[in-house]
Amino acid sequence: MRVAAFSELDAATLYGLLRLRVDVFVVEQKCAYPELDGRDDEPDTRHLWIPDGDGTPLAYLRILRDPDGAARIGRVVTAARARGRGLAAALMAAALRVIGDRPSRLDAQTRVAGFYERYGYRVAGEEFLEDGIPHVPMFRPPPGDHEQGSQITVTGGGHR
Repeated sequence: MRVAAFSELDAATLYGLLRLRVDVFVVEQKCAYPELDGRDDEPDTRHLWIPDGDGTPLAYLRILRDPDGAARIGRVVTAARARGRGLAAALMAAALRVIGDRPSRLDAQTRVAGFYERYGYRVAGEEFLEDGIPHVPMFRPPPGDHEQGSQITVTGGGHR
């Protein structure tokens, strides 16, 4: 498991992370969208990934900081050849350690919302389409603050 800010990524690692994201989101899922959205290099963004023995990223996610200070998990991805090994689960557990006691959000593909519910996330708004794929906004209150999660509604969407 690796965790780094943008400034700590070397060129080869950054290339591998971006290639994985493009291979899955743009090519496999056929979603033509601007993958380079200007958020990867924000000072508070953290990149988490699991490499294979040669250093090639097998699974990845990033943690952003929303304007209200909440964390936002996005770009959760696993290479096709590495699926079914629990890598996304390992990344989510690590992400929650990085996030600590902050509230957090994510936009889940609807078909995998149950995966995120295992980590305390709850649907927090209406389903929406992003690049033709159904998504739901999800929210996880700070640990120990279960009331807040039931009162939060997230509107909009489109925050890969």
